Amino acid sequence: MTRRPVIGLTLDAEPAGGWSKLPWYALRQNYFSAVIAAGGLPVALPHAPELAAEYLDAVDGLLVTGGAFDVDPALWGGGAPHPKVTLKPGRTDFELAATRRALAKDQPVLGICGGQQLLAVALGATLIQHIPDEHPSEIPHEQPNPRTEPGHEVMIAPDTLLARITGRARMAVNSAHHQAVKSVGDGLVVNATAPDGLIEGIEAPAHRFALGVQWHPEYSVDPADPLILRAFVEACR
Repeated sequence: MTRRPVIGLTLDAEPAGGWSKLPWYALRQNYFSAVIAAGGLPVALPHAPELAAEYLDAVDGLLVTGGAFDVDPALWGGGAPHPKVTLKPGRTDFELAATRRALAKDQPVLGICGGQQLLAVALGATLIQHIPDEHPSEIPHEQPNPRTEPGHEVMIAPDTLLARITGRARMAVNSAHHQAVKSVGDGLVVNATAPDGLIEGIEAPAHRFALGVQWHPEYSVDPADPLILRAFVEACR
């Protein structure tokens, strides 16, 4: 039997209150089921930046997940946080340490939604802190309809890893973000954009597999979404 690559998934974290009287981790089940369907063996990674190297030595690839929070602007020279910005320093510290470790080892990395923004920052990009203020658009990037449905389309740039994976020039995507990648530096390529020009995907060709998408392929709202997870898992073999 072929060994399944071990895929480390970053967790969300919440303080005490609500679901639990103690601080707790959480992650939607479809992240794990999508990795399993793609041929991987998912494991959850608690937030311990000092253990990032040991975690990455124990897995074959890193999936940086999304969440209802933002990357600290101080990490990319963005100045003071916008009033709409929500920070989770413990999570960001760990995800940045894990992502940098994976990139240094040239292990495959897939960033989803906020995970794409984290990957972009790790590779020298800057972000838009609040899309309605910096990039007004008729496209609702925080779509009002359910995340199990598409919110808009993206155009996929030819001759990119994403284009090779999907075999598509356009995809329907679900959209759940108020921030986005603003500019990319050397070594990063924009592989997908929304009709309003907003960056929706990035990749780093110098790495074995370093890909970020602003949408949530774990929901499989487009037939090409599972191909992204499958290509990531295959790169981890």
